[in-house]
Amino acid sequence: MININEYQAIHENVSHFDYNIAYNTYPCTIPLDFESVPLHWHEDVEFIYIKKGSGVIVIDGDEHTVNSGDIAFIIPGIVHGIFQNKDDSMEYENILFDGKIFSSSMDDFYDTFLLPFFENAVQVPKIFKQGVPGYESVRKYLDSNDNISGHREGAWGLAIKGNLYLMLFDLVTLYEEKRDASSIRRIDKLKPVIKYVELHYSEQMTVAEMADRAGFSESHFMRFFKDTFGVSFITYLNDYRLSMAARLLLSTEDNILDISQQVGFENLSHFNRKFKEKYNKTPKEYRINK
Repeated sequence: MININEYQAIHENVSHFDYNIAYNTYPCTIPLDFESVPLHWHEDVEFIYIKKGSGVIVIDGDEHTVNSGDIAFIIPGIVHGIFQNKDDSMEYENILFDGKIFSSSMDDFYDTFLLPFFENAVQVPKIFKQGVPGYESVRKYLDSNDNISGHREGAWGLAIKGNLYLMLFDLVTLYEEKRDASSIRRIDKLKPVIKYVELHYSEQMTVAEMADRAGFSESHFMRFFKDTFGVSFITYLNDYRLSMAARLLLSTEDNILDISQQVGFENLSHFNRKFKEKYNKTPKEYRINK
C-alpha cells in the first residue's frame, strides 16, 4: 500500500526518485488505498497504467472513464485527479519520471523533439487505449520498465532510459501537431488557485480572495472555474478538504473534531454532514469499516 504521506495531493514537490535514475513506480488501488486523488499537478511526467478494474481520471477538466489496460499520459503541469467509478475498484500504477533526464548540453534533440511534449505544446492523446496509435508501444516499454525496475540489477537505469527513448521516439513520430495555446492558458489561469488550496486548505478562504489570485472579478471567477472543472470552487474546496479528512481518518488516530479542524471545517456538525454526503458514511463509520 502506498505511503499516503508520500502521495502529495496538489503540485507535488517531494522527490519520487532514488540516486540511480529519476524514474519510479507506485502501485495504488482505489478505494482500498484511498477514495480518490484530488486534482493536483507536478513537474514530473506521469503515466497512470490501469492494471485491473475501472476508474475515472480527470485531465485539465475533462473526465475520462478508464479500464484495465488503459494508460493515461500526464504532461508536466497538467491538472489531473483520479477517482472511483461508481462502486468499482481500480488497481493502477503511477509511473513518474523527470523529463530532464533526456536533456544534455551536448546536443539539441531534447529541445527540438521532446521539449514540445513536456511543455504541452503537442497534441498527444491523454488516454492511450487499444486501437489508439502508439498504444502498443507505450504499453510494451512500460511493461519492460516495470520488469527492470522490479529487479534493479546492475546498470538498470540505462535500460529504463533506453526504453523511454524508444517509446518517445514512437510518440514523436506519430504526434507532431501543435496544440491550441488558448486551451493551455485557460487552465494556467487557475493553477495558482489549485496550488493555494493545496498549501492552505486548512485555513479559511473566500471566493473573493481566490478570484483575486486568478486575476478575475468574483463573478467571472465563479463562472470560469465551473466551466473549466465542472464544479463550483466551493464544491471543489470542500471535496478536497473531505478527501484529506478521509486520509487522516485512516492514517492517524486523531479524534474526529481535531481532523475536521485540521482540514478547515470550523463546525463539526457541518463536517459530519458533508462527509456523509460524500462517502455515505459518518467519519466514525468510515474509520471503522474501511
